[in-house]
Amino acid sequence: MKGCFCASLYLHHQLKLKALQAYLSCGSCRTLSLLFFSDRGFALLKVRRGRKMDMLHKVVNFCIQHQTILGYSTVSLLTAASEYIFSSVVFKCPCNSWNMVYGSSFLFAPAFVLWLLGCMVNARIWRLLTGKCSPEKQCISCGTCARYCQLLVPMAAKTFVAPLTWIVVALFGANFYECAASGSRWIQRFFCKDNATNFSCQKTLYKIPCDEELSAKLSSEWLSLQAQSQVIGWFLIAIIMTVALISTCASRCFSPVSYLQFMFWKSYTEKEDELFEMKAKEHATELAERNTNCFFEASTDPAPFHTPSNEDWQKISLLYTFNSDEQYYSRIHKYVDTDRVNSTESREDESHQFSISG
Repeated sequence: MKGCFCASLYLHHQLKLKALQAYLSCGSCRTLSLLFFSDRGFALLKVRRGRKMDMLHKVVNFCIQHQTILGYSTVSLLTAASEYIFSSVVFKCPCNSWNMVYGSSFLFAPAFVLWLLGCMVNARIWRLLTGKCSPEKQCISCGTCARYCQLLVPMAAKTFVAPLTWIVVALFGANFYECAASGSRWIQRFFCKDNATNFSCQKTLYKIPCDEELSAKLSSEWLSLQAQSQVIGWFLIAIIMTVALISTCASRCFSPVSYLQFMFWKSYTEKEDELFEMKAKEHATELAERNTNCFFEASTDPAPFHTPSNEDWQKISLLYTFNSDEQYYSRIHKYVDTDRVNSTESREDESHQFSISG
């Protein structure tokens, strides 16, 4: 029907998003009809396209194109908000000999926990490591280990976004650093080196985070601890940006493909992962329905159902690096063009030999 787009959607957020993207990508569609199914019936929802829908179209396209940057920005904002809550509500400097331990714990321990959480939720790291230490596996060569490290380092670097954000925001707030530095022996030797009563000077430094007048008096003579914290924060930002720029330039300069082919490779990989996940869920659902139906209905024989063999799963799970001599963009791409043909021929030969021997 011209000018109308109808989509039947199950109550699943991914399918809803797919239908919405399909509708928004259609410039001539003026009406969207959504048919929602549930256990109790169905409902038909019609949405007429107008200026608001055109604006939504632009917003969705912008989010899709910059989803990586938006994701990192969201993580950074949530981390900054968490640091503000911790520093203003939870953190209370003891102002004694425990200042160093207490302040350092709030400065670095949450960052370490955020890094561990980032590693745990990073699916690419687990995809790279799963099954690699199995006893059935052969010993990994030095070249393969080097390629694993080459891929693992950028993946691990992405998990440092939240920890570094925590440390930088905490340094700008200066509460954690001021507490930790006031109990540092290096700071004590620096401020109390000309003081005859060294012990009393140390006790005075312990009280700096809890006494604003003392902190103001100290900052009039030396660079205050809060100013030191903020200077270190700016230096840390400069170092992070410099390392990120150098590593990006090095990886792009040594890339085996051109920029346009790299963008194509990136788009292909994203689409392949998306379609593979969708097809795997459909395949698993069909297999589960077949097995459960046969279990509860014992009179029916199970219909033949093809699933990839363990060998096929291992082939597409191997580490893949781009080779200019063989223009394959993933392990699945190479498997479909080469390995699948070889495995099919070997299976046919085995079945043929079995039939002859039988």
